[in-house]
Amino acid sequence: MTKLFGRDIARFFILIALQVLVIDHINFYGYANPALYILFILLLPFEIPGWILLISSFLLGFSIDSFSNSLGLHSAASVFIAFIRPWVIRLAGAPAEYEVNLKPGIGDMGLRWFFAYSLVMVVAHQFFIYTLESLRLFEIDLILLKTLIGSAITLSLLIMIEYLFMRRRN
Repeated sequence: MTKLFGRDIARFFILIALQVLVIDHINFYGYANPALYILFILLLPFEIPGWILLISSFLLGFSIDSFSNSLGLHSAASVFIAFIRPWVIRLAGAPAEYEVNLKPGIGDMGLRWFFAYSLVMVVAHQFFIYTLESLRLFEIDLILLKTLIGSAITLSLLIMIEYLFMRRRN
C-alpha cells in the first residue's frame, strides 16, 4: 500500500513538472493546450476515498494554477472531474468486484475501457476549462472547437504516455 501510495505521489509531482515546464508551452494556434496533468486523477485506484480524491485533485489544479497564473481554472476543472469520476467509472463499465490496488489504466483494464473512461473525463475537463475561460455562451462554437481539438490532443498524449509506462498485471 505504501509503495503504491509513493508511486501516486511521485506521479503527482512529475506530472505537475511536465505540465508546467513542457506542456504549457505547447499551444496549437490558440485553440488547444493539452492537459497531461489530469492523468494523475485518471490513474488513482478505484478504492481511493472520495475526500482524498477531491483534496488531491484540488492540490493538483492549484499547483498548475500557481505556475500558470490561471486564477483557479485548473483547480475548478480538476475538482469537477474528480467529482464526476465515480459516475464515469460506473458508466465505462468497471467490474462490480475488482482486485485490491487495481488502477483504471490500460494495463489493468484494457484499451477499450481506458479509452471510454478517459474520453468522457477529458472532454468534461476541457469543456469545463474553456467554458470558464470564456464565460460567454454566445461563443459556444469556439468553446466546442477548442474542446474538440484540446480533447483529441490530450487523449492522444494520455494514451501514448499510458502505453509507454504501463505495467501488465500478473
